[in-house]
Amino acid sequence: MDDHYTFGIIGAGDVAALHARALAALDAATLVAVARRSEAPGRAFAEAHDCTWYPDATSLLDEAAPDAVTIATPSGAHLGPTVAAAERGVHVLCEKPLEITTDRIDRMVEAADTHDVKLGGIFQQRYSGVLGAVRDAVAAGRFGTLAVASAAVPWWRDDDYYENTWKGTAALDGGGALMNQSIHAIDALAWLVRTGLGLEAGANPVASVHAHTDVRGHDPDHVEVEDTAVATLRYRDGTLGTLLGATSMYPGTRRRLRIAGRQGTAEVHGDELVCWQLRDERPEDESLRARYGDAGGEGGASDPMAIEDAKHRRNIEAFCRWVDHDAPFALPAAEARTAVEIIEAVYASAREGEPVSVDA
Repeated sequence: MDDHYTFGIIGAGDVAALHARALAALDAATLVAVARRSEAPGRAFAEAHDCTWYPDATSLLDEAAPDAVTIATPSGAHLGPTVAAAERGVHVLCEKPLEITTDRIDRMVEAADTHDVKLGGIFQQRYSGVLGAVRDAVAAGRFGTLAVASAAVPWWRDDDYYENTWKGTAALDGGGALMNQSIHAIDALAWLVRTGLGLEAGANPVASVHAHTDVRGHDPDHVEVEDTAVATLRYRDGTLGTLLGATSMYPGTRRRLRIAGRQGTAEVHGDELVCWQLRDERPEDESLRARYGDAGGEGGASDPMAIEDAKHRRNIEAFCRWVDHDAPFALPAAEARTAVEIIEAVYASAREGEPVSVDA
């Protein structure tokens, strides 16, 4: 990259620390500012990460004047700072989900387009080596016509995860086990199947969903949104799939992704490749099994911060390249929007008690 970018972080909760560590590891970026309304934790964050604290997004944008910001506020509070940054010509990289409804996302996109700034998303699992290998195989047609594309996120969150916080609220979380936790798996499914169908970026590969949601593992008086969801998916070419998203399944086990067709099956648990069997066995297949077949860790199954920052670093680095030279970037806003659109359809189906079609 030719240019060096100054960054601000808007929001200084747990995920912001991942952003700060990822930025610190990049030669092309320097963290100069953080915004958080609570002064004591905001100043503590700033001291820990060698940057300046500001009490709100507006003062950060006007006084620090960064080249770009990452948004790490609660999910339902992404719209405001994104629009404010766009109006000042500041590029925006936003934590998942981009926002909690597609209508709000579209307002963010409109602001970015109007002011000619880049708006991208963080779905760091896109930068997992093992998922990249699966995507390459899908693109090469090695699974044949897909039959199944499914995901399960059988996770657990203790009651205190939802106590005295925005998490589990309709207004700021926008949903529960799907919108907050399982959205990574939903994005991965959309990415892989879209690749197999040869659809353009941002095109939704899901045609319809039939879903049920409930609160099964926590007190409904404290959790306004689902902690358990199941859905069947039909993709646009007829491929079928299932989706499980939960924070109600003690003790929590690894996220699981399965892609399969007449010519082979891949199954990934967390970052571990537990099945890689294809009819046209190639020399590189054994090296893939060796490279990704012994990856441990629960990856957030019971601890939301049990994740490392390397994938965030790659996600942010790719964003900088996009800003720098308009290099290919996996997660422009239109692409990051798709997972929220699928989740909206799941919620609509659960409310209506019948299948729901997804707009093409």
